[in-house]
Amino acid sequence: MKVTFEAQGTIANIAPKGRFDFNTHRDFRAAYEEALASSTVRTIQLDLKEVDYLDSSALGMLLLLKDKTTPAGRTITIVNSQGSVRQILEVANFGKLFSIS
Repeated sequence: MKVTFEAQGTIANIAPKGRFDFNTHRDFRAAYEEALASSTVRTIQLDLKEVDYLDSSALGMLLLLKDKTTPAGRTITIVNSQGSVRQILEVANFGKLFSIS
């Protein structure tokens, strides 16, 4: 699994690829910590276009990210979720916590 990070202006884009599971936690944490360290980033956009698998540990990582961004006044959006990844987010009611498209 690889996680890419790119920041442009007020938006940081984090894009995992392949399996988004516990083995990803270090790369994912490094990417969101870089986004949170930037004083200009207001929105963290999680692009799931190239994620083909998501498990409960990934959901937990998203909740941890939410806990870190909310006090900092930043928002998270989840984009390009599809197929079984989208279904898992819906079943877990993550639409109530995140903007998902």
